[in-house]
Formats: sequence, structure tokens, C-alpha cells
Amino acid sequence: MIDHITIEAINAWKKKREGLSWVSVKNILRTMQRVLSSSSKSKTDPFSQDGLAIPERDKLQMKINSRRQVSYSWDQTLRIAEQVQQLETLGKARQEQYSTMFLLAAASGLRIGELLALRDDDIGFEQSTSESMSQSIDSGRSAHVKNVSAYRTVVLADVQGQHAMQKLKEFMKQDGLIFRSKTGGPLVENSILVQGLHPALKKLGLPKAGMHAFRRGCNRRWELSRVSAAVIRQQMGHASASMTAHYTGEIPVEVVKNFLQLDSNGAAKAA
Repeated sequence: MIDHITIEAINAWKKKREGLSWVSVKNILRTMQRVLSSSSKSKTDPFSQDGLAIPERDKLQMKINSRRQVSYSWDQTLRIAEQVQQLETLGKARQEQYSTMFLLAAASGLRIGELLALRDDDIGFEQSTSESMSQSIDSGRSAHVKNVSAYRTVVLADVQGQHAMQKLKEFMKQDGLIFRSKTGGPLVENSILVQGLHPALKKLGLPKAGMHAFRRGCNRRWELSRVSAAVIRQQMGHASASMTAHYTGEIPVEVVKNFLQLDSNGAAKAA
């Protein structure tokens, strides 16, 4: 069956479905790749997306949309964490767990799989570092990291990092997995979104997105703080500089104005 999944077959299938966007097609293929690769012994992608007959107009729109993906700033994250603490649908333990996770995600830029795989011995409070180990857990299933750059130590030495590490230190009370279920196993990402993040976003009137929005916001914050591109690439665990640049996306006008510190005449003051 897998042998029949070819680029030619996919392009022909797409022509018969005019109402289906190329973004949806790529998302479908990504999901298929993850499922099939996780079930295979080699853990490699069973097919490639190279050669998709995507029209240039659609390619351009996809690039525009990717630049406009939601990212949460540190200030927004603080509001989200505070709102989670007020969600009556969550018990006290879950409120603390989710708010701590969101703060750490925004401060460190860790992927959700890396966050869910964190154990107590991965954390160095004295050095303010958070280590992302050799494998991550995604939605409760063990998986390999994306690339060799993902094997890294994330240094949390800025104000945001120190704040998140302090909250994490207060939250950690047991050995093993830091963010665990009641049975001691890993949390499921969808539950985190449905129970914690999305209800908080709705209350605050913020755009709905997933955990990756914290990662994008962290990347942007470091860039606007003039952190070296090489350092950001290492902190984020990106395989290339182009991926790091891609994460910045389209910076909101209000953020640009604040960064340039425009005076009353519209002239840029020294940052």
C-alpha cells in the first residue's frame, strides 16, 4: 500500500479535489509520514514531499501565511500563565503545572516534545540551564529528536529565563518526569491545549494557537534583544540559520514601534 504513495499519485489526487488547499495536502502528508515512520524499523520517512506540483501563487501564499503564524510574547505569556491560575475548570495542581510549563516554554524555546520529556536531572538550577536530552516525548510516545542540533543545553540566564527557572524550582517536588500525569506518565499535548492553553487564550482574547507559538515568541525575543544568530540557533536547536530566520516571521507593527522607540515626531530614538 505504501509503495503506491508517490508524488505523481498525490498530484493526480489533488487535481480531483479543487476545494482542498495545498496546505491541507502537506499537513496530511506530514501526518502520514510521522505515523508510517514511527511504525517502521528504520524510523525513516516512507516517501518525500519533493516534486509536489504546487502553483507559484499558492507557494507565495503559503510563505506569507507562514510569516504570519501566531507567536506569544513574554508579556502575553505572563498574562496566559496568570489566567491559567484562575481557570475554575482546573484543579490547583493542574493550574500550577500548566502555568509553569507555559512560562518555561516561552523562556527556553523548547519544543513541546522536549518539555514533556524533561526530567528532574535535566535541570541545573545553579547554572540556570535546561538540558534537552537524547529523545523527546510527543503526545505520550517516545520519539527521536529532529536533528543533531537538538542535542543541546539551553542556557536560561536572562530575566525571563531566571523567572521561569524560579517558578520551575517551586513547582518541582518529585524525581523523574517534571510534567507528568496523575499516574506518573507523560502528559498528552492535546489535553494541555484543551484544558489549559485554549481556555486561557479565549478569556484573554488572544489568537488561538498551539505550544509552538511560545517557541516562536522566544526566538523573536532573542532576535530583538540582539542575541547572536549563532547563539539563537544553538539555543533553539535549529539545524540551519535559515530555519532560525524563518521563525522570526512578520513582526507586529506595535512591536516594531516599541523596538524603534519612536518619538512624538516619528523619528527613531536610540534603542
